[in-house]
Amino acid sequence: MTKLKTNYCLSSKEKYKRVIAAVHMVYRLVNSTYSIKELLIRLTRIICQLIGASSSCVHVLDEQTKRLKFIAIFNGKVNILLDKKSDLSNLSSDDKFVTKGGVVARNRFIGIPLVSDDSIGAVFMRRKKTEPAFDDFDREVLSVLAEQVVTAVKNLQLHEMQQKVILDSIKSMGKFFEKHGSLDKSSHAPVYYQIVRCLAEELNMKEKDVNSLEYASILHDAGSVDVPFNVLSKTSRLTPKEFSAIRKHPKKSVELIKPVAFLRPILPIVLYHHEWYNGMGYPSGLAGEDIPLGARIMAVTDAFEAMVCGRPYKKGKKVEEALSELKQQKGSQFDPRVVDVFCSLSSQVKFKKYLRLMAQ
Repeated sequence: MTKLKTNYCLSSKEKYKRVIAAVHMVYRLVNSTYSIKELLIRLTRIICQLIGASSSCVHVLDEQTKRLKFIAIFNGKVNILLDKKSDLSNLSSDDKFVTKGGVVARNRFIGIPLVSDDSIGAVFMRRKKTEPAFDDFDREVLSVLAEQVVTAVKNLQLHEMQQKVILDSIKSMGKFFEKHGSLDKSSHAPVYYQIVRCLAEELNMKEKDVNSLEYASILHDAGSVDVPFNVLSKTSRLTPKEFSAIRKHPKKSVELIKPVAFLRPILPIVLYHHEWYNGMGYPSGLAGEDIPLGARIMAVTDAFEAMVCGRPYKKGKKVEEALSELKQQKGSQFDPRVVDVFCSLSSQVKFKKYLRLMAQ
């Protein structure tokens, strides 16, 4: 991290430029971030860079319980994000005082509350004993940043509430399709959506794209309502006509979803989730990177679920057997990178639990 000149070396003009730079950097951060977690992680780094702190920390409170919801820390080298709710009693006396709305300003420690209608958290800066003390200008810059952070956090909290409403609406649509069509016999396990999200996050998809993928994972088989149940449940080989009916379901799903404006970003994922990495899939024969990443993620998850759950015409495989099958199809049916991430995550406790639940 590049160290800035200490403030007593700065002219009035340079101080003014630093304030403008601080406001501009936080503005850009706020307008490029769709997640409170991501905002806090990036913000702690920016604070250290702009003000020359050796470490920084941001607390965010749960709106309802007023318990700590997030703690983001940057120690000058690495970021740490704690997102497990905890009581304020676990904090030091200074941290607790500031998070409840007070202000603490000492030589090498500054704590300023994040206040809207009430306290929503706090921001802290620290310097080492070998570094110069903070001055009034440092406190003023942090106060300016704190005001912007409050606005950003409140906006993101509102955004998350809106996303929850949208997700609940989409789930209702999914349940409708399950109830009024053939989908009730081929719907996905509840953990399907967690698996898809884990893959998307590990592949560094943006939060808005992760959300779109989650919506697509709920509705991508909506077009199956037009496929007769006797075809979906058939235990013998499908006729060409029956197979053709099944291959039409991605386009049918798009036709059903397209009128809903806020769902239009998910249409490419829904349409292409049966494409193969080698171009041998349907409906358009896309290949490689031409297939949307969300569709490539869903293709791997779909295939794994089909293998472990089985089908009317095939007994389910064990998790280890299904993982081996995914590896064998790398580069042909599936994106090698997605398969590698899927298999790597399968050794982690949480993801392994999801796979086990899917196979039940």
